[in-house]
Amino acid sequence: MPRPLGELEDAVMTRVWKWNRPVTVREVLEDLQQERSIAYTTVMTVLDNLHQKGWVRREAEGRAYRYEAVSTRAAYSAALMNEAWSQSDNPAAALVAFFGMMSPGQREALRDAMRIVSPELPAEVPSAPEEAGDGAGR
Repeated sequence: MPRPLGELEDAVMTRVWKWNRPVTVREVLEDLQQERSIAYTTVMTVLDNLHQKGWVRREAEGRAYRYEAVSTRAAYSAALMNEAWSQSDNPAAALVAFFGMMSPGQREALRDAMRIVSPELPAEVPSAPEEAGDGAGR
């Protein structure tokens, strides 16, 4: 399981994932400089570190490199979620709490994903029953 990316590593990887093609240090630098002051050597070091950690592969192009993501942002996010879930002493309760934090749109995305990995599931997943609240039996 990969460790979570640091803030600058994430900013660099976000661009590599978004562009979905081999990129140069200069391209990443110019895009990052729209948001912050950052040196070429800093971006070069971050991409080198990401290469050493296995996040990107690189290919020489003249005296520079082009970097390309090894996996997708979705795979990275899934690995982080799986790691967090596997650390729980009560995985079922952790899932219930996580699902409770989701927006309606996220829950719909979850239902769509579950239908993809488990097509035998019913098209509609029943909602949890509402609590009575005031005991009036509504």
